Amino acid sequence: MTKITAADVNKLRQATGAGMMDCKKALVEAEGDFDKAIDVLRKKGQKVAEKRADRESSEGAAVAKLNDDNTVGVAIVVGCETDFVGKNESFIALANDIADIALNCTTKEEVLASDFGGMTVAEKLIEQTGVIGEKIDLNAFERLEAPYVGAYVHINKIAALVGFSSKVDNVETLAKDVAMQVASMGATTLSYKDFDPAFVASETEARIAVIEKDNEELVRLGKTLKNVPKYISMSQLTPEVLAQAEEDAKAELKAEGKPEQIWDRILPGKMERFIADNTTLDQEKCLLDQTFIKDEKMNVEKYVASYGDVKVTDFKRVSLG
Repeated sequence: MTKITAADVNKLRQATGAGMMDCKKALVEAEGDFDKAIDVLRKKGQKVAEKRADRESSEGAAVAKLNDDNTVGVAIVVGCETDFVGKNESFIALANDIADIALNCTTKEEVLASDFGGMTVAEKLIEQTGVIGEKIDLNAFERLEAPYVGAYVHINKIAALVGFSSKVDNVETLAKDVAMQVASMGATTLSYKDFDPAFVASETEARIAVIEKDNEELVRLGKTLKNVPKYISMSQLTPEVLAQAEEDAKAELKAEGKPEQIWDRILPGKMERFIADNTTLDQEKCLLDQTFIKDEKMNVEKYVASYGDVKVTDFKRVSLG
Protein backbone atom coordinates (compact mmCIF):
# COMPACT_ATOMS: atom_id res chain seq x y z
CA MET A 1 0.00 0.00 0.00
CA THR A 2 1.36 3.41 -0.99
CA LYS A 3 2.18 5.59 1.98
CA ILE A 4 0.39 8.96 1.90
CA THR A 5 2.37 11.66 3.67
CA ALA A 6 1.19 14.96 5.13
CA ALA A 7 3.27 16.71 2.47
CA ASP A 8 1.32 14.87 -0.26
CA VAL A 9 -1.98 15.92 1.28
CA ASN A 10 -0.89 19.56 1.64
CA LYS A 11 0.32 19.66 -1.96
CA LEU A 12 -3.07 18.46 -3.18
CA ARG A 13 -4.88 20.89 -0.88
CA GLN A 14 -2.87 23.82 -2.24
CA ALA A 15 -3.57 22.74 -5.81
CA THR A 16 -7.31 22.22 -5.41
CA GLY A 17 -8.49 23.93 -2.23
CA ALA A 18 -10.09 20.68 -1.10
CA GLY A 19 -10.27 19.73 2.57
CA MET A 20 -7.65 17.56 4.25
CA MET A 21 -9.82 14.44 4.51
CA ASP A 22 -11.03 14.72 0.90
CA CYS A 23 -7.45 15.07 -0.32
CA LYS A 24 -6.28 12.10 1.73
CA LYS A 25 -9.13 9.93 0.46
CA ALA A 26 -8.41 10.99 -3.14
CA LEU A 27 -4.72 10.15 -2.78
CA VAL A 28 -5.51 6.79 -1.25
CA GLU A 29 -7.91 5.99 -4.09
CA ALA A 30 -5.30 7.13 -6.61
CA GLU A 31 -2.59 5.12 -4.84
CA GLY A 32 -0.53 8.23 -4.26
CA ASP A 33 -0.59 9.46 -7.88
CA PHE A 34 -1.03 13.25 -7.73
CA ASP A 35 -2.63 13.69 -11.17
CA LYS A 36 -5.01 10.77 -10.61
CA ALA A 37 -5.97 12.23 -7.23
CA ILE A 38 -6.96 15.50 -8.92
CA ASP A 39 -9.04 13.45 -11.35
CA VAL A 40 -10.71 11.71 -8.40
CA LEU A 41 -11.67 15.08 -6.92
CA ARG A 42 -12.88 16.28 -10.30
CA LYS A 43 -15.12 13.23 -10.72
CA LYS A 44 -16.50 13.87 -7.26
CA GLY A 45 -17.21 17.44 -8.34
CA GLN A 46 -19.05 16.18 -11.42
CA LYS A 47 -21.28 13.97 -9.26
CA VAL A 48 -22.02 16.83 -6.88
CA ALA A 49 -22.67 19.16 -9.82
CA GLU A 50 -25.17 16.71 -11.33
CA LYS A 51 -27.03 16.43 -8.03
CA ARG A 52 -27.13 20.20 -7.56
CA ALA A 53 -27.81 21.18 -11.17
CA ASP A 54 -31.26 22.57 -10.30
CA ARG A 55 -29.98 24.69 -7.41
CA GLU A 56 -29.77 28.49 -7.62
CA SER A 57 -26.25 29.95 -7.61
CA SER A 58 -27.46 33.47 -6.82
CA GLU A 59 -24.79 34.25 -4.21
CA GLY A 60 -21.07 34.48 -4.92
CA ALA A 61 -18.49 37.11 -5.79
CA ALA A 62 -18.49 39.91 -8.36
CA VAL A 63 -15.04 41.15 -9.35
CA ALA A 64 -13.51 43.45 -11.95
CA LYS A 65 -10.03 43.50 -13.44
CA LEU A 66 -8.19 45.95 -15.69
CA ASN A 67 -5.16 45.38 -17.89
CA ASP A 68 -1.90 47.21 -17.22
CA ASP A 69 -2.66 50.29 -19.34
CA ASN A 70 -6.36 50.55 -18.41
CA THR A 71 -7.60 50.01 -21.94
CA VAL A 72 -9.41 46.73 -21.27
CA GLY A 73 -11.58 45.74 -18.34
CA VAL A 74 -13.63 42.69 -17.43
CA ALA A 75 -16.33 42.19 -14.82
CA ILE A 76 -17.47 38.71 -13.81
CA VAL A 77 -19.69 36.96 -11.30
CA VAL A 78 -18.71 33.55 -9.97
CA GLY A 79 -21.86 32.21 -8.36
CA CYS A 80 -22.46 29.84 -5.48
CA GLU A 81 -25.47 28.87 -3.37
CA THR A 82 -24.84 30.61 -0.04
CA ASP A 83 -23.63 33.96 1.20
CA PHE A 84 -21.31 32.12 3.62
CA VAL A 85 -19.33 30.58 0.75
CA GLY A 86 -19.48 33.77 -1.33
CA LYS A 87 -17.69 35.71 1.42
CA ASN A 88 -14.98 33.08 1.90
CA GLU A 89 -11.50 34.39 1.06
CA SER A 90 -10.56 31.33 -0.98
CA PHE A 91 -13.77 31.64 -3.04
CA ILE A 92 -13.09 35.34 -3.72
CA ALA A 93 -9.51 34.41 -4.67
CA LEU A 94 -10.94 31.87 -7.15
CA ALA A 95 -13.13 34.58 -8.68
CA ASN A 96 -10.12 36.91 -8.99
CA ASP A 97 -8.04 34.19 -10.64
CA ILE A 98 -10.79 33.60 -13.19
CA ALA A 99 -11.06 37.34 -13.81
CA ASP A 100 -7.32 37.46 -14.57
CA ILE A 101 -7.85 34.73 -17.15
CA ALA A 102 -10.93 36.52 -18.51
CA LEU A 103 -8.87 39.60 -19.38
CA ASN A 104 -7.55 37.67 -22.37
CA CYS A 105 -11.00 36.51 -23.51
CA THR A 106 -13.83 38.07 -25.46
CA THR A 107 -16.72 35.74 -24.57
CA LYS A 108 -17.95 33.77 -21.59
CA GLU A 109 -17.49 30.55 -23.56
CA GLU A 110 -13.87 31.45 -24.21
CA VAL A 111 -13.32 32.03 -20.50
CA LEU A 112 -14.77 28.63 -19.61
CA ALA A 113 -12.55 26.92 -22.20
CA SER A 114 -9.35 28.68 -21.03
CA ASP A 115 -6.56 26.95 -19.15
CA PHE A 116 -6.60 27.01 -15.37
CA GLY A 117 -3.57 25.17 -14.02
CA GLY A 118 -3.76 22.26 -16.42
CA MET A 119 -7.56 22.08 -16.62
CA THR A 120 -10.16 24.36 -18.17
CA VAL A 121 -11.98 27.00 -16.13
CA ALA A 122 -15.16 24.97 -16.60
CA GLU A 123 -13.41 21.91 -15.13
CA LYS A 124 -12.07 24.01 -12.27
CA LEU A 125 -15.59 25.13 -11.43
CA ILE A 126 -16.75 21.50 -11.41
CA GLU A 127 -13.82 20.56 -9.20
CA GLN A 128 -14.69 23.36 -6.78
CA THR A 129 -18.31 22.22 -6.75
CA GLY A 130 -17.05 18.94 -5.31
CA VAL A 131 -14.64 20.69 -2.94
CA ILE A 132 -17.16 23.19 -1.59
CA GLY A 133 -20.31 21.09 -1.92
CA GLU A 134 -22.30 23.85 -3.64
CA LYS A 135 -23.16 24.62 -7.24
CA ILE A 136 -20.42 26.89 -8.63
CA ASP A 137 -20.95 28.71 -11.95
CA LEU A 138 -19.60 31.56 -14.01
CA ASN A 139 -22.85 33.55 -13.95
CA ALA A 140 -21.79 36.72 -15.75
CA PHE A 141 -19.02 38.04 -17.99
CA GLU A 142 -18.69 41.55 -19.41
CA ARG A 143 -15.75 43.06 -21.29
CA LEU A 144 -15.12 46.70 -22.15
CA GLU A 145 -12.40 48.31 -24.28
CA ALA A 146 -11.76 52.07 -24.52
CA PRO A 147 -8.91 54.60 -24.51
CA TYR A 148 -9.32 54.52 -20.72
CA VAL A 149 -11.33 52.08 -18.61
CA GLY A 150 -12.15 52.44 -14.92
CA ALA A 151 -13.70 49.98 -12.50
CA TYR A 152 -15.48 49.85 -9.16
CA VAL A 153 -16.47 46.84 -7.03
CA HIS A 154 -18.98 47.11 -4.20
CA ILE A 155 -18.21 44.51 -1.51
CA ASN A 156 -17.94 41.77 -4.16
CA LYS A 157 -21.67 42.03 -4.87
CA ILE A 158 -21.63 44.50 -7.79
CA ALA A 159 -18.85 45.21 -10.28
CA ALA A 160 -18.92 48.08 -12.78
CA LEU A 161 -16.76 49.15 -15.73
CA VAL A 162 -16.79 52.55 -17.48
CA GLY A 163 -15.02 53.49 -20.71
CA PHE A 164 -13.82 57.01 -21.54
CA SER A 165 -12.87 58.65 -24.82
CA SER A 166 -9.52 59.93 -23.56
CA LYS A 167 -7.14 59.89 -20.62
CA VAL A 168 -7.45 63.36 -19.09
CA ASP A 169 -5.91 64.75 -15.91
CA ASN A 170 -7.24 63.02 -12.78
CA VAL A 171 -9.05 60.46 -14.92
CA GLU A 172 -8.58 57.90 -12.13
CA THR A 173 -10.88 59.92 -9.85
CA LEU A 174 -13.38 60.53 -12.65
CA ALA A 175 -13.43 56.85 -13.56
CA LYS A 176 -13.95 55.66 -10.00
CA ASP A 177 -16.76 58.16 -9.41
CA VAL A 178 -18.66 57.28 -12.57
CA ALA A 179 -18.14 53.53 -12.06
CA MET A 180 -19.50 53.97 -8.54
CA GLN A 181 -22.53 55.72 -10.06
CA VAL A 182 -23.07 52.77 -12.40
CA ALA A 183 -22.81 50.31 -9.51
CA SER A 184 -25.12 52.30 -7.25
CA MET A 185 -27.83 53.55 -9.58
CA GLY A 186 -28.17 50.71 -12.09
CA ALA A 187 -28.42 52.64 -15.36
CA THR A 188 -29.12 50.55 -18.46
CA THR A 189 -28.18 52.98 -21.23
CA LEU A 190 -26.02 56.06 -21.70
CA SER A 191 -28.60 58.68 -22.67
CA TYR A 192 -32.28 59.25 -23.40
CA LYS A 193 -31.15 59.70 -27.00
CA ASP A 194 -30.68 55.92 -27.15
CA PHE A 195 -34.34 55.18 -26.35
CA ASP A 196 -36.68 53.71 -28.93
CA PRO A 197 -39.81 55.92 -29.21
CA ALA A 198 -42.08 52.88 -28.91
CA PHE A 199 -40.39 51.91 -25.64
CA VAL A 200 -40.85 55.40 -24.22
CA ALA A 201 -44.50 55.47 -25.25
CA SER A 202 -45.12 52.07 -23.64
CA GLU A 203 -43.34 53.09 -20.43
CA THR A 204 -45.29 56.35 -20.28
CA GLU A 205 -48.61 54.55 -20.55
CA ALA A 206 -47.62 51.98 -17.92
CA ARG A 207 -46.36 54.54 -15.41
CA ILE A 208 -49.40 56.77 -15.79
CA ALA A 209 -51.65 53.74 -15.22
CA VAL A 210 -49.83 52.94 -11.97
CA ILE A 211 -50.14 56.53 -10.69
CA GLU A 212 -53.81 56.75 -11.61
CA LYS A 213 -54.51 53.51 -9.75
CA ASP A 214 -52.64 54.84 -6.70
CA ASN A 215 -54.68 58.02 -6.88
CA GLU A 216 -57.93 56.03 -6.71
CA GLU A 217 -56.84 54.73 -3.32
CA LEU A 218 -55.65 58.19 -2.23
CA VAL A 219 -59.08 59.61 -3.10
CA ARG A 220 -60.69 56.95 -0.94
CA LEU A 221 -58.37 57.87 1.94
CA GLY A 222 -58.87 61.60 1.45
CA LYS A 223 -55.17 62.20 0.85
CA THR A 224 -53.29 64.44 -1.59
CA LEU A 225 -53.17 62.96 -5.08
CA LYS A 226 -49.95 62.23 -6.93
CA ASN A 227 -49.11 64.32 -9.98
CA VAL A 228 -49.81 62.49 -13.24
CA PRO A 229 -47.09 63.52 -15.70
CA LYS A 230 -47.70 63.70 -19.42
CA TYR A 231 -44.07 62.86 -20.14
CA ILE A 232 -41.30 60.73 -18.62
CA SER A 233 -38.32 61.38 -20.91
CA MET A 234 -36.43 64.30 -22.39
CA SER A 235 -36.98 62.61 -25.74
CA GLN A 236 -40.65 63.66 -25.44
CA LEU A 237 -39.92 67.28 -24.50
CA THR A 238 -39.88 68.81 -27.95
CA PRO A 239 -39.25 72.55 -28.45
CA GLU A 240 -43.01 72.98 -28.75
CA VAL A 241 -43.64 71.18 -25.44
CA LEU A 242 -40.99 73.26 -23.66
CA ALA A 243 -42.32 76.48 -25.15
CA GLN A 244 -45.84 75.64 -23.92
CA ALA A 245 -44.45 74.77 -20.47
CA GLU A 246 -42.79 78.18 -20.32
CA GLU A 247 -46.04 79.91 -21.31
CA ASP A 248 -47.88 77.96 -18.62
CA ALA A 249 -45.26 79.01 -16.06
CA LYS A 250 -45.66 82.67 -17.05
CA ALA A 251 -49.41 82.36 -16.70
CA GLU A 252 -48.93 80.99 -13.17
CA LEU A 253 -46.63 83.88 -12.25
CA LYS A 254 -49.17 86.36 -13.59
CA ALA A 255 -51.98 84.69 -11.66
CA GLU A 256 -49.84 84.85 -8.51
CA GLY A 257 -49.38 88.59 -9.03
CA LYS A 258 -45.61 88.39 -9.53
CA PRO A 259 -44.19 91.55 -11.21
CA GLU A 260 -43.26 90.82 -14.84
CA GLN A 261 -39.81 92.35 -14.38
CA ILE A 262 -38.77 89.51 -12.05
CA TRP A 263 -40.10 86.65 -14.16
CA ASP A 264 -36.70 86.08 -15.79
CA ARG A 265 -35.27 85.25 -12.37
CA ILE A 266 -38.04 82.78 -11.52
CA LEU A 267 -38.68 81.06 -14.85
CA PRO A 268 -35.40 79.05 -15.03
CA GLY A 269 -36.19 77.35 -11.73
CA LYS A 270 -39.73 76.54 -12.81
CA MET A 271 -38.47 75.06 -16.09
CA GLU A 272 -35.88 72.97 -14.26
CA ARG A 273 -38.62 71.57 -12.04
CA PHE A 274 -40.83 70.88 -15.06
CA ILE A 275 -38.04 68.95 -16.76
CA ALA A 276 -37.19 67.04 -13.57
CA ASP A 277 -40.85 66.08 -13.07
CA ASN A 278 -41.16 64.88 -16.65
CA THR A 279 -37.93 62.93 -17.14
CA THR A 280 -38.25 60.21 -14.50
CA LEU A 281 -37.40 57.44 -16.98
CA ASP A 282 -34.15 59.17 -17.94
CA GLN A 283 -33.16 59.64 -14.32
CA GLU A 284 -33.68 55.94 -13.63
CA LYS A 285 -32.24 54.37 -16.78
CA CYS A 286 -29.79 56.82 -18.41
CA LEU A 287 -26.33 57.14 -16.88
CA LEU A 288 -25.52 60.60 -18.24
CA ASP A 289 -28.95 61.98 -17.26
CA GLN A 290 -28.89 60.70 -13.68
CA THR A 291 -28.28 63.06 -10.79
CA PHE A 292 -24.64 62.64 -9.78
CA ILE A 293 -24.49 60.76 -6.47
CA LYS A 294 -21.80 63.04 -5.05
CA ASP A 295 -23.43 66.34 -6.07
CA GLU A 296 -27.19 66.56 -6.56
CA LYS A 297 -26.82 69.95 -8.25
CA MET A 298 -25.51 68.36 -11.46
CA ASN A 299 -26.09 65.30 -13.58
CA VAL A 300 -23.40 62.81 -14.58
CA GLU A 301 -22.92 64.35 -18.01
CA LYS A 302 -22.05 67.73 -16.47
CA TYR A 303 -19.73 66.09 -13.95
CA VAL A 304 -17.82 64.30 -16.73
CA ALA A 305 -17.64 67.55 -18.74
CA SER A 306 -15.97 69.27 -15.76
CA TYR A 307 -12.85 67.18 -16.48
CA GLY A 308 -12.40 68.67 -19.96
CA ASP A 309 -12.49 67.03 -23.37
CA VAL A 310 -13.64 63.56 -22.34
CA LYS A 311 -16.84 61.55 -22.76
CA VAL A 312 -18.22 58.26 -21.48
CA THR A 313 -18.14 55.78 -24.35
CA ASP A 314 -19.76 52.77 -22.68
CA PHE A 315 -20.35 51.03 -19.36
CA LYS A 316 -21.01 47.53 -18.03
CA ARG A 317 -22.43 46.25 -14.75
CA VAL A 318 -22.71 42.78 -13.20
CA SER A 319 -24.24 41.78 -9.89
CA LEU A 320 -25.22 38.78 -7.80
CA GLY A 321 -28.62 37.25 -8.31
